[in-house]
Amino acid sequence: MATKGFAPAKINLTLHVTGQRADGYHLLDSLVAFADVGDQLEFEPGSDLSISVSGEHASGVPTDARNLVWKAAEATGWSGSIALDKALPHGAGIGGGSSDAAAMLRHAQAQSFDFPSDLPVSLGADIPVCMMAKAARMRGIGEQVTAMTLPELPALLVNPGVEVPTGAVFKAMESRQNPQMPDDIPVFEGVADCALWLSDQRNDLQGPAIGIAPQIGRVLDELTGTREVLLARMSGSGSTCFALYPSLKAAHFAAYEIGAAHPDWWCRATQLS
Repeated sequence: MATKGFAPAKINLTLHVTGQRADGYHLLDSLVAFADVGDQLEFEPGSDLSISVSGEHASGVPTDARNLVWKAAEATGWSGSIALDKALPHGAGIGGGSSDAAAMLRHAQAQSFDFPSDLPVSLGADIPVCMMAKAARMRGIGEQVTAMTLPELPALLVNPGVEVPTGAVFKAMESRQNPQMPDDIPVFEGVADCALWLSDQRNDLQGPAIGIAPQIGRVLDELTGTREVLLARMSGSGSTCFALYPSLKAAHFAAYEIGAAHPDWWCRATQLS
């Protein structure tokens, strides 16, 4: 019997790079939220493992052992067919592949497949937080995940259709020893309160990513120019950017404006939580 799964877009509201280990892994401190838009998966148990990919962003997604979902299934011992409806752009800084793999791991857990606790982070730094799939603080190399309480955050996600290699962005950083977020993250009264606090935080990868893909700077300029915008920032290592608004209506209006001006950009109004 087929079982459905949802892989929401992961948004790094902050992303502080606080160090680098001897093995090359970067140390992070990030406040993460998840959108109500994402990929859909369907799992059908069987004797052989296979993946089919459809949807708006199916092009270029591997359907073999290179796919993180395949790796996650193989590592848990689950087998069968996986149908992936790819709604999220890949290489976009919103955890598309990681969220897909996390959905696979959640499905395996629900089907009583056991796997080592360190398997998620061994597959990818974003996978532990994507397994939680709700607001969290992510630290270390991604293995330290603490649930957080955030208000509903009306937002607009915009991607200019440019893939940015994560490794190249980290390599372009001038400093890898940057301050972490405050030890205590406050309880926010609402989106305006949260956006004000976030404005004092950073995404340390934003500058290097713009240097590689100047289109990201253009997206941020467009978002900053929309009505009622509270905050505009890049997510992850790019190239998707987000903006926060006081209402979902304002986010939808901004999506209409930017979508009309840039029909080739991916624009989605959403609620982050």
